[in-house]
Amino acid sequence: MERSLSLPGGDLSHCTQTGEDMLPRADTVIEGIANGRLTPRISRVLPWPIPPRPTACWRTARPSAKSCPLQATDPPHPHHTPRGNGASLMRATLLYGAGDVRVENVPDSVIKHPTDALVRITASCVCGSDLWPYASHKPEDGPARMGHEFIGVVEDIGPEVTTVQRGDLVVAPFAISDNTCAFCREGLHTSCAHAQANFWDGEAEEGGQAEAIRVPLADGTLVKLPVAPDSALIPSLLTLSDVFGTGHHAAVAGGVNERTRVTVIGDGAVGLLAVLSAKRLGAEQIILMGRHQARTDLGREFGATDVISARGDEGVAQVRELSGGHGTHVVLECVGNMPAYQQATGIVRPGGVISRVGVPQYEEAPIGFGSLFRHNIRLAGGPAPVRAYIEELMPDILDGTVEPGKVFDVTTSLDGVPAGYQDMADRKSLKVLVKP
Repeated sequence: MERSLSLPGGDLSHCTQTGEDMLPRADTVIEGIANGRLTPRISRVLPWPIPPRPTACWRTARPSAKSCPLQATDPPHPHHTPRGNGASLMRATLLYGAGDVRVENVPDSVIKHPTDALVRITASCVCGSDLWPYASHKPEDGPARMGHEFIGVVEDIGPEVTTVQRGDLVVAPFAISDNTCAFCREGLHTSCAHAQANFWDGEAEEGGQAEAIRVPLADGTLVKLPVAPDSALIPSLLTLSDVFGTGHHAAVAGGVNERTRVTVIGDGAVGLLAVLSAKRLGAEQIILMGRHQARTDLGREFGATDVISARGDEGVAQVRELSGGHGTHVVLECVGNMPAYQQATGIVRPGGVISRVGVPQYEEAPIGFGSLFRHNIRLAGGPAPVRAYIEELMPDILDGTVEPGKVFDVTTSLDGVPAGYQDMADRKSLKVLVKP
């Protein structure tokens, strides 16, 4: 799941051009908001209307004044189940404002619907997309629960849940879906038609950077993992929740195969796993555009045949030189800013595909005769339906064919999450693994 920051006039002067550096530094954006240069807006890519949340949270414990209007004397919901340890409060990550992440006690997650499952989180992480609200969230919008990638143990289930049971270790995609609607059957789980379908960032009372979480539509959303919670494979299996599936989606949507030359724009976790995915699909040549040597070295390990650190026209010229003068068949754009799109249009060869999984931070872009139409260039991509890919990608992790968990370069507890956000915003860390 990605989120966006709207900049007046499309001004990206505070951003660099490749990889996660194309995201704004938190201090730059905060300063820009303060002096009036930038107007923040968090937009979530939600392809369906979100149903109104129930006003009652049905906690049996004393509720938090921030999130629950009811009192302890209110009757419990018929499907209410406290967590197995009987705790009334749990710890979770909240974003109060730009640069202000806190780990606090919140009401314990509980089952509300017969199709829910309650999961004790054993591994989660901070996503590069979390840096957008980290740089722009307004205090007046109230604290927001954070996190959309997690693995955990099922502690309880609603009476209609049949595919998971207590004690199962499960991974959850970043989108909630029933896995049965027409769109899900077509592999487009991010457009699920069920009324409870959502992105985790749209669930106001839940978040993956916490001790526990209520999972709606548990049968469709959760996937069982055949390992123990302390398995060495957990970091790699956690990437199935978002970044590996997203990189894979970029490659699949772009039509990568053994006859294609590929350029990947972006050396963040998604960009690096797009390299891995292109390699897995047999790409003939994989050019990675990135500027951080530790990351591009990992990109080479994942399968990049060439690395270009130059930007703009110089970078485009170098890619064209490496690819025989015409550009590459496929460009995997894993950033989302206008400079990345402009690089993509300069790199793609006639008849090629630009596959975007970095959520566009713009509404208008060159798509006319001179940019795309003249040479039959196609646009593809979108929010990755990672639920559709989990069963396909998992075997390669289990047998050691791939190790996408190498994108995690820091591990912390919940106490370290605020510092983890800052380190990722400052480009000191690639991706932070959280073990509650």
